[in-house]
Amino acid sequence: MPPGLNNMFGFQVFNSLSFQIILSSPMLLYAKSLGASATVLGLITGMMPLLVICQIPAAKHVARVGYRRFIFTGWGTRVLFIFVLAAVPLIGAQWLSNPARLALVLLVLFGFNLVRGISSAAWLPWITALIPDAARGRYLTREAAFGNLGSFGAFLLAASYLGQQPSGQIESHRFAVLFAFSAVMGAISLIFLRRIPEPTEPEEEVRQSKEPVPWRAIMSFTPFRKLLFVNVIFALAMGGLGTFVVDFLKTDGGMSEGRILIVSAMTFIGGLSSLWVLGSRLDRFGSRPVMLFALAGWFVILLGWVLIAARVLPVRLELMLALHFLMGLCGALFGMAMTRLAMAIVPVMGRSHFFALYSVLGSLSLGISPVLWGAVIDLLRPLRGVWLGAEWNAFSLAFAAMGLGGLVTLAFCRRLVEPQAGKVEELLRDLFQQPLVRLWLRR
Repeated sequence: MPPGLNNMFGFQVFNSLSFQIILSSPMLLYAKSLGASATVLGLITGMMPLLVICQIPAAKHVARVGYRRFIFTGWGTRVLFIFVLAAVPLIGAQWLSNPARLALVLLVLFGFNLVRGISSAAWLPWITALIPDAARGRYLTREAAFGNLGSFGAFLLAASYLGQQPSGQIESHRFAVLFAFSAVMGAISLIFLRRIPEPTEPEEEVRQSKEPVPWRAIMSFTPFRKLLFVNVIFALAMGGLGTFVVDFLKTDGGMSEGRILIVSAMTFIGGLSSLWVLGSRLDRFGSRPVMLFALAGWFVILLGWVLIAARVLPVRLELMLALHFLMGLCGALFGMAMTRLAMAIVPVMGRSHFFALYSVLGSLSLGISPVLWGAVIDLLRPLRGVWLGAEWNAFSLAFAAMGLGGLVTLAFCRRLVEPQAGKVEELLRDLFQQPLVRLWLRR
């Protein structure tokens, strides 16, 4: 690992403490308190990945400006938008109605995500240039662990501060304090970001970045094209799951904000556990077997949510915690494996443009997904019927459709090109040889 790279882990912790409050469940719960529909919640969730499309025009400037300067400028501007968001809950009802405040939140979030979409064009090329091939899997697992640690802290803090009251009864200044905390954590993350080293890129990269981008040639690179298909299909299938699990637990499950946030925090414990599950296995066995293993886990997760939404299984705290743990674990495994495979197959020449296309297509799908699922759920809300002992409603039908999308992703994942990848059976055999797993199986 290059000197100074540990600052990336500090950046991940404080950055996660910041953005998880602004872009995740706390913001969704605040929007819900203002009367947001499922479609609006989907728009809030989808706005960030949709605006990653800005990476396409931004990619040609990354090598010229420099990775660190490019990201630091964008992340610093992002923090300013968070401070503006912190002031919105303090605006009294006599000044702005709930719909007007919701519109203002959407406007500020648009600016926040626009700046993020532009500046994030430099992230994947930056870490790819810094980290040696043989250490990328190990780095990604550690990065995910620190990110999940910060995210877990953010959710615990939000849960304890908001308490157990329904969102309509929570004082608006509590959301303002949470958003201000997010801004401060974002400002601290900039200190670590500035200490991350700047790699020396080949002169060809800078020179080529001024030439017209051969997008057709990039898309014709078979290993990269197949990975794009998997990225897009998975994002379309699963992009709305977290958002509408929160919606389901609030509307049909009757859970309070504090309990929802505590349950959601278990997702990050699952993500943190990926450090133990993978360790050096991602570098040893390759990405494809890890992705197939994670997709099998996603199918079990969606089956669980279908049974809960269909009233076959109860909305019990223990079951919610288990499902969220698996969501975090499988999400981290799949995401890290896919990112590592992208880093392995993308050539040095035109790296920024390859990663821009990879991020944009996946993020556009990730942004469209919650908006579409939100519209479908709103459309199906009046529908309720019992069949085979299960209640088929908007949520159970949506979760079932997401599960089918996961199976389609698995079929495309089997076609990925990774010459040195191991087999899923070898990965499972190695996992089951771990002492803790063997002890648990004996029980």
